Amino acid sequence: MSVLQAGRQTWLFAPAPLLLGCGAVVGKREGEGPLAADFDVIHKDNYLGQKSFEAAEQKLLEEACNLAVRHAAIGRDELALHFSGDLLNQITSSSFTARSLGVPYLGLFGACSTFAEGQALAALSVAAGAAQYALASTVSHTNAAEKQFRYPNEYGAQKNETTQITVTGAGAVVLGSVAKPSTSTPAQVQVTSATIGRVVDLDVKDPFNMGAAMAPAACDCLLAHFRERGVRPDYYDLIVTGDLGWVGSPLLQELLERQGVFMPSNRLTDCGKLIFSPEPKNLAGGSGCGCIASTACGHIRRRIARGELRRVLLVATGALLSPLSVQQKESIPGIAHAVSWEVV
Repeated sequence: MSVLQAGRQTWLFAPAPLLLGCGAVVGKREGEGPLAADFDVIHKDNYLGQKSFEAAEQKLLEEACNLAVRHAAIGRDELALHFSGDLLNQITSSSFTARSLGVPYLGLFGACSTFAEGQALAALSVAAGAAQYALASTVSHTNAAEKQFRYPNEYGAQKNETTQITVTGAGAVVLGSVAKPSTSTPAQVQVTSATIGRVVDLDVKDPFNMGAAMAPAACDCLLAHFRERGVRPDYYDLIVTGDLGWVGSPLLQELLERQGVFMPSNRLTDCGKLIFSPEPKNLAGGSGCGCIASTACGHIRRRIARGELRRVLLVATGALLSPLSVQQKESIPGIAHAVSWEVV
């Protein structure tokens, strides 16, 4: 296995690590949305039988990780590394899950870009020979995140039309250099490349408008990926961003067009638009670490399995804010990372 650096930001993996297992676990609202049939587990109670929403978030992540490991047909003791992160203070959901899994662990914070960040590092580890199997995971919970970053949902505070709903969901993937016989399929998915994004800040300060804060970073990452990998946008059957929602997605389209990149809506979409139906109650769509993680590990992976997609670029977007930075009236830096899934 080897890694080739293409330009400044992109890694090419050859031969590419295999996507051996996925787990997608979501909450009640997500289970009532248009992607319901594609999730592994749907919980009807957002407490998941736990004493707090934070404990429920940890349970979501544990379930997704265990599902991914089971689908990969390996034991947890075969995992060399676990990359994970979330939105809560000191990434406690990920660290507490790592405590229960017992796998060597590296905690990450990329906000909602963590799903791609973790995969990129897991793929790098496998491709470089540092791990035969590696796990990447992330999670978010609407009640836990809203309590930390905005107003607790229980307050019933009025939300404006640019506000997105944090997804209650978790996603996990197992990457490996070799598949066990039971996981080998004619349409095996590989993680072929990763583009590491730069922080982009256009001085957006509204924490209720995450789409506007993250769209410039998504544009920057996409342009770098096309340039450094040497592919056109139509190389991919689908390019899916993380959680720009109904507000940020048109902004991304506009930014790309200013750079001469024109993409039809059937080739460029967003998980924040896919996971919830476009109703007023769903505001500007979904967001959160679990948005792209659960959508990719559930819906996108199943579309690939059905033969509808062969090349997909996942661009996870994150807003690098904290409650303290918002209180101090700081702007919101954005980040985006991309990983490509391809059938071989």
